[in-house]
Amino acid sequence: MNKTINSKYNIAMAQKIELWHLERLKPYEKNAREHSEQQIAQIAASIVEFGFLNPILVDSNDGIVAGHGRLSAAKELALDVVPVVVLDHLTENQKKAYILVDNKLAENATWNEELLAEEIIKLNLQDFDLNILGWTDEEIQALQEDGWSSDIESIEKNEENLDGIMGKIVIKLDPDNKDQVVDFISNYCSENNIEIEIN
Repeated sequence: MNKTINSKYNIAMAQKIELWHLERLKPYEKNAREHSEQQIAQIAASIVEFGFLNPILVDSNDGIVAGHGRLSAAKELALDVVPVVVLDHLTENQKKAYILVDNKLAENATWNEELLAEEIIKLNLQDFDLNILGWTDEEIQALQEDGWSSDIESIEKNEENLDGIMGKIVIKLDPDNKDQVVDFISNYCSENNIEIEIN
């Protein structure tokens, strides 16, 4: 099942994916990772949108090593079978450790928020369902607002209304998405009673 690759380390690598019936899989009773109903729904939505791309990892005794959330999502979707990879090279202690490592290492990653905002804005302009991404509406809104590349060249205060600020904002647009960006800005300003002049 597992072969090694040329390296200074003896690294095992799975060679195939199998399809197993859900009832064959045995969840780990002491799994410390918890999945809320909302997260399971998000995983299920991701599976529907993209397919079941991340196999469930199991040991030689059919026990789940990684993928408890994916199993719950598969049950929600009433799937009969799921893709699995059998990890037959791990010791009992390694399996217990990997259950923790698999979740913790993902948490330790960070985001380049500028690039993240740019990608989300592009997806939004293509009318992609952003709810599938896993961020809350508030988080997505904040990323989009922070993601606009703008340069305020001048500001004038209206003396009659000190809260009124007039400014010129220059936004660099991707030519392929220019019309969609302009429509998005116009609609946003219209919905929020913001006066805007686009040249």
